[in-house]
Amino acid sequence: MIKLLLADDHAIVRDGLKQILAETDDLSVAGEAANGYEVLERVREGRWDLVLLDMSMPGKSGIELIKQLKKERTGLRILVLSMHEEHQYAVRAFKAGAQGYITKNCPSAQLLAAIRKVARGGVYVSPALAERMALTLIPNIDAPRHTLLSDREYQIFHLIVSGKAIVEIATELSISAKTVSTHKSRIMEKMQMTNQTELIRYALEHHLLGEPAYPDV
Repeated sequence: MIKLLLADDHAIVRDGLKQILAETDDLSVAGEAANGYEVLERVREGRWDLVLLDMSMPGKSGIELIKQLKKERTGLRILVLSMHEEHQYAVRAFKAGAQGYITKNCPSAQLLAAIRKVARGGVYVSPALAERMALTLIPNIDAPRHTLLSDREYQIFHLIVSGKAIVEIATELSISAKTVSTHKSRIMEKMQMTNQTELIRYALEHHLLGEPAYPDV
């Protein structure tokens, strides 16, 4: 029996997932968490075959939470189940330590297959994501410029193109305005752009708008 920790801040989502998993004979939801701190508590309290993890929850979440979980339990298997599209967040989740990434609009059969594969030691990626990741390994094929940004730079890039001013970003991220400005300069340099209008145009062309700012990094 595969022992799951189900982590999502929406009770209705957890209830729906439990109904899907209840129809299987090899998967068991043995614990739940509604925020990042509860996830850490549950992981510290017991042993889990897999954490089914939402990327955006109250408290510690996203990349920061994945890294912390891997630090707490090196061998912990993590499958991200997220509302965020793969092209925006999946590669960063893998780099942080997740073994799988799947979106919430996937069919239930695909979710069950992903859970079983990750829990048994495999890695789950969709065919589309696998192709995207493979292309970044082939010489002479340029990766999208935003993939060159660090997690923090990408978060600030997203806030900039969403219309936030430097002072607003500094307040939201609890860092200084000078630090935000430094990150902005590096973003411009890495993306080979000279002004905010170019950044916004790029974000529109690559469908990077319309999502919340990147979860905690």
